[in-house]
Amino acid sequence: MDIEIINEFGYQEEYDYLYQVIDLTLKKENIENAIVSIVFVSEARIQEINQNYRHIDRVTDVISFAFEDYVKLNYGDNTVRPLGEIYICIPRMQEQAVMYGHSEKRELAFLTVHGLLHLLGYDHMNKEEEKVMFDRQELILNEANIKRGN
Repeated sequence: MDIEIINEFGYQEEYDYLYQVIDLTLKKENIENAIVSIVFVSEARIQEINQNYRHIDRVTDVISFAFEDYVKLNYGDNTVRPLGEIYICIPRMQEQAVMYGHSEKRELAFLTVHGLLHLLGYDHMNKEEEKVMFDRQELILNEANIKRGN
């Protein structure tokens, strides 16, 4: 696995646990060789991205760009899959941690798994998809021992 965390925002908290969460998510999805980038951004930056790519002029918490949505590649046995990029708004993550009554660690892990599952084709456009995706998120976070309230 090749995981790159780009800290545009300058987030100073410890976030090494994200590597474990990403690795666990990919293992649960039977993905052995992959590249994913996570970028921590400000509210202004994520609003700009949201406006430019989704035509929604507001701040959001996470946006994922799945490379495989745009290019279909034929992967050989030893090929690394470039899954895409996940942009996480750190101020929104911090607000949501307070709002939901749990730690920044939990909220950042949740947004990371959420974004990664989007890269892997999961969505929540209807109730059935939402249940599948959110159940998967909870399973992964619980297995990583990153539970609600902590």
